[in-house]
Amino acid sequence: MKIVVKAKPGAKIEKIEKVDGKNFTVSVKEPPIKGRANQAIVKALAEYFKIPSSKVKIISGYTSKQKVIEII
Repeated sequence: MKIVVKAKPGAKIEKIEKVDGKNFTVSVKEPPIKGRANQAIVKALAEYFKIPSSKVKIISGYTSKQKVIEII
Protein backbone atom coordinates (compact mmCIF):
# COMPACT_ATOMS: atom_id res chain seq x y z
CA MET A 1 0.00 0.00 0.00
CA LYS A 2 1.30 3.46 -0.87
CA ILE A 3 0.31 6.58 1.06
CA VAL A 4 1.08 10.28 0.66
CA VAL A 5 2.39 12.02 3.76
CA LYS A 6 2.70 15.72 4.46
CA ALA A 7 5.52 16.00 7.01
CA LYS A 8 5.58 18.59 9.77
CA PRO A 9 8.99 18.33 11.47
CA GLY A 10 9.79 20.30 14.61
CA ALA A 11 6.21 20.16 15.92
CA LYS A 12 5.44 20.59 19.62
CA ILE A 13 3.45 17.35 19.77
CA GLU A 14 3.66 14.17 17.71
CA LYS A 15 0.47 13.17 15.93
CA ILE A 16 -0.87 11.53 12.79
CA GLU A 17 -3.96 12.90 11.07
CA LYS A 18 -5.73 10.94 8.33
CA VAL A 19 -6.86 13.44 5.69
CA ASP A 20 -8.53 10.84 3.45
CA GLY A 21 -7.96 7.26 2.30
CA LYS A 22 -4.33 7.65 1.16
CA ASN A 23 -3.29 11.07 2.55
CA PHE A 24 -1.89 11.66 6.02
CA THR A 25 -0.35 14.55 7.94
CA VAL A 26 2.42 13.46 10.29
CA SER A 27 3.79 15.86 12.92
CA VAL A 28 7.02 14.88 14.66
CA LYS A 29 9.22 16.63 17.22
CA GLU A 30 12.49 15.83 15.45
CA PRO A 31 14.09 18.56 13.29
CA PRO A 32 14.73 17.92 9.58
CA ILE A 33 18.47 17.49 10.13
CA LYS A 34 20.43 14.43 8.91
CA GLY A 35 17.25 12.43 8.30
CA ARG A 36 16.11 12.49 11.92
CA ALA A 37 12.61 13.68 11.02
CA ASN A 38 12.28 10.96 8.38
CA GLN A 39 13.25 8.30 10.93
CA ALA A 40 10.68 9.69 13.36
CA ILE A 41 7.99 9.66 10.64
CA VAL A 42 8.76 6.02 9.78
CA LYS A 43 8.62 5.09 13.47
CA ALA A 44 5.34 6.98 14.03
CA LEU A 45 3.68 5.37 11.01
CA ALA A 46 4.86 1.92 12.11
CA GLU A 47 3.24 2.46 15.51
CA TYR A 48 0.07 3.85 13.89
CA PHE A 49 -0.34 0.82 11.61
CA LYS A 50 0.95 -1.58 14.33
CA ILE A 51 3.72 -3.02 12.14
CA PRO A 52 7.54 -3.16 12.45
CA SER A 53 9.49 -0.11 11.23
CA SER A 54 11.20 -2.30 8.64
CA LYS A 55 7.85 -2.58 6.79
CA VAL A 56 7.65 1.22 6.25
CA LYS A 57 9.80 2.75 3.48
CA ILE A 58 10.08 6.25 2.07
CA ILE A 59 9.87 5.89 -1.72
CA SER A 60 10.13 9.55 -2.73
CA GLY A 61 10.33 12.97 -1.12
CA TYR A 62 13.20 12.20 1.24
CA THR A 63 14.16 15.90 1.38
CA SER A 64 10.66 17.25 0.80
CA LYS A 65 7.67 17.76 3.08
CA GLN A 66 5.51 15.76 0.63
CA LYS A 67 6.52 12.12 0.82
CA VAL A 68 5.32 8.90 -0.79
CA ILE A 69 5.62 6.04 1.66
CA GLU A 70 5.17 2.35 0.98
CA ILE A 71 3.76 0.10 3.68
CA ILE A 72 4.53 -3.56 3.03
